[in-house]
Amino acid sequence: MELVVDADTCPVADALAVEMVERKGLGHPDTVCDAVAEAFAAGLARVYAERFGGVLHHNVDKVLLAGGASAPRFGGGRILEPFSLHLAGRATERVGDETVPVADIGRTAVHDWFSAHLPEVTFHDVVRVRVLTRPGSTDLASLYRRAATRGGVLANDTSVGVGFAPLSRLERIVDAAERTLTDPGLRSSWPWLGADVKVMGVRVGTRITLTVACAFVDRHVTDVDDYLRKKALVADRVRATAHTLASQDIDVVVNAADDPETGDVYLTVTGLSAEAGDDGQAGRGNRVNGLITPMRPMTIESYAGKNAVTHVGKLYNVIAGLVAEDVVRQLPEVAGATCTLVSRIGEPVSSPQACHVRLVLAGGTGVHRLRSPVERVVSDHLARAHELWRDMLTGRIVTDRWPLVRRDISQGDA
Repeated sequence: MELVVDADTCPVADALAVEMVERKGLGHPDTVCDAVAEAFAAGLARVYAERFGGVLHHNVDKVLLAGGASAPRFGGGRILEPFSLHLAGRATERVGDETVPVADIGRTAVHDWFSAHLPEVTFHDVVRVRVLTRPGSTDLASLYRRAATRGGVLANDTSVGVGFAPLSRLERIVDAAERTLTDPGLRSSWPWLGADVKVMGVRVGTRITLTVACAFVDRHVTDVDDYLRKKALVADRVRATAHTLASQDIDVVVNAADDPETGDVYLTVTGLSAEAGDDGQAGRGNRVNGLITPMRPMTIESYAGKNAVTHVGKLYNVIAGLVAEDVVRQLPEVAGATCTLVSRIGEPVSSPQACHVRLVLAGGTGVHRLRSPVERVVSDHLARAHELWRDMLTGRIVTDRWPLVRRDISQGDA
């Protein structure tokens, strides 16, 4: 592995003149597709591990949500046509004489995810599921079998992963705003608040503006005046959440496309825009840290639905994020870090082609003095690459959030 460690001449994100950050929320069609793909992959990994002692070849990272049709109205509307989720990709379906019920695993994963995260959605009335997976290609599947003779798990793609730390203030505000609005406790007390939320944050100098799209559930809204009162509550809640992270005044705009005079407001039957033609696709939403950050280094490589054993499209994005987080956490001289990893198909996952760690230094420390401790962090995480799938199945590492490691449930972490 070629390791490059250098210092960035650019300021940390908080010092940029302009910053833009987005988070697509829990019920956004793209987020649903990513979450369903992840649930499907986790379900396959569990079955493979339980039945065959290890995770077999699979990549179920192609999910499409085709929107339905609805007729929302104040006091309660109706669903005219359910929306559909199409799950595609590759998965091992047969081992010797034993068949793996891949389609059943996929359908169960979707149902269980909706039950756990969107219990207010009457699943069988609103959602249709089609599983379109096929067996994997012979050459990629063989990488699993060749691992024993090549010194470890082999990368099944040539791909780039990127991670950075810490989050900027605006990034934390956007993340907190969405999570506040989709918190189960809040949605339980505010049943008119739908789960389809998107937050866009823009900072110009010190001025921050949050634009929030938030679906309202029609049967819990009586008329336009009631809608506007409840929309004001959403704005107040977002503003209060933001003020826990920033002292200055923050502009909050909710459902900017509303036209109250004509009654054209953001009403839905289910709290999801997917019910009325808003489509979604895996890979178009949040990156592995739960945010879309165009002012930061990013890759369009999607993590969702890829296997957590050999697919570097998932592994390297996770590892890069963990490296960046630990470099900042362990080295007080470092104010920020970005890690970029690139693989080569067929080579061990633990031996990337190259690794670039770019540091933002907090003091006068020379970057050459930090190379050895940074290299130790990188080596430690790459050495554990073969264990990440277990961490993901147990929930120690969770994608679409930051930090990736849930230290509250991991051994030895406080």
